[in-house]
Amino acid sequence: MRREALRLYLVTDPVLCAGLGVVETVRRAVAGGVSMVQLRDKQATTEERVVLARELMQVLDGTGVPLIINDDVEAALAAGADGAHIGQSDGSPERARALLGPGRILGLSCETTDRVAATKGMNVDYLGLGPVFATGTKADHEQPTGLAGLAALVAATELPTVAIGGLKASHVNEVLATGADGLCVVSAICGQADPQTAAATFFSSHKRGS
Repeated sequence: MRREALRLYLVTDPVLCAGLGVVETVRRAVAGGVSMVQLRDKQATTEERVVLARELMQVLDGTGVPLIINDDVEAALAAGADGAHIGQSDGSPERARALLGPGRILGLSCETTDRVAATKGMNVDYLGLGPVFATGTKADHEQPTGLAGLAALVAATELPTVAIGGLKASHVNEVLATGADGLCVVSAICGQADPQTAAATFFSSHKRGS
């Protein structure tokens, strides 16, 4: 996969997106510069995720923006999504890769340098690293790494990486300075009245610091 796809990675939240809806939020966010989308809905069934994923794929058609399904490889396959993202407790990456096959994207969350080191030789395409800061969108997250911890995680792998956890547009330059390929955000876009402008703010922040 292209590292550039991780530059601004949006994870959907059905509660935060309730005003506009997930599909319209994604449509506007991609217009503002989101480069990858992950469908995350912990309460939905596989069938419900498939239905929503297909709607999102219609929105993303022709944009070049990949659609990833969180923690549900079966939904990713059934919907024809671009791939799946799993956490440390969501089954083995080997099994996920076997189900997805070689042509789809597989992402893995890692919170410690030991877990990053354990990915050496794994057939995964990118790592989600963090949380960098505390976040309210995932109550059971690990202890935040901070920017120095993020830099250590990035340095421990040659895989493409995306930073996760409490990130806002004001963090763009600091996060990219660690060597991470991009930022993964939820509330900084999903929780905003204008997702397009919210997404575009990340890019303007980066340009100011370039």
